[in-house]
Amino acid sequence: MSDPKVYFGHDEVPAEEKTARVKTVFDTVANRYDLMNDIMSFGLHRVLKRIVVETTALRIGQRVLDVAGGTGDISRLLRRTVGTSGLVVNLDINVSMLSEGRNRDIDAGFLDIHHVVADGETLPFPDHYFHAITIGFGLRNIANRERALGEFQRVLQPGGRLVILDFSKPTNRALGMSFELFKRTWPLVGHFIAGSAQPYQYLVESIDTHPNQAVLSLMLTDNGFTEVHCDNLLGGIVALHWGTA
Repeated sequence: MSDPKVYFGHDEVPAEEKTARVKTVFDTVANRYDLMNDIMSFGLHRVLKRIVVETTALRIGQRVLDVAGGTGDISRLLRRTVGTSGLVVNLDINVSMLSEGRNRDIDAGFLDIHHVVADGETLPFPDHYFHAITIGFGLRNIANRERALGEFQRVLQPGGRLVILDFSKPTNRALGMSFELFKRTWPLVGHFIAGSAQPYQYLVESIDTHPNQAVLSLMLTDNGFTEVHCDNLLGGIVALHWGTA
């Protein structure tokens, strides 16, 4: 029986190949990743990530996992929320991205954020351990999203909250057409700023194949999450999904 195929951009590849390709993509851009995010979003990604943290409803002393956390901008916001008595884990498959994140943590004075190299499909944590899980612009990069959602459900405490921020489908046709044109410039910008166009070509294509708002909401429900909500941000260019374990 052949391996199930998943999308890497527009290409259908075996799941293990997608994971390997994603690692390579982020190795290429790790040291310019945050700069490119600022340029491509005009700095708005920082505001969106603050909304993610607010949506977790976390309190001082609680435990939170940031999946595909990379350079750690969400993890550092979470650390400010749960304080020194809480626990923040930044999990990613890419060592280069986590190394950049650790350096930024040190610069910010946060020496107690934990960095874990692992795949979101196989979380190395006990059942019902975290009060919340966040994943910002990372679900597209996971080969088996259903398996990852099942893992998120497993490690969340009953009543814990999963918050997903990712690109989605604009609700207005004209806005959608404008965004299509704008995102096609990202590979060119990536070539000049990050030294490589290919990771940003993958970014464009991964947005094209990512589930829309309704489909992702259904996926959350099918994997046992309740009180599932979806908020369109920036006219649906980005969507915030959240649900309760």
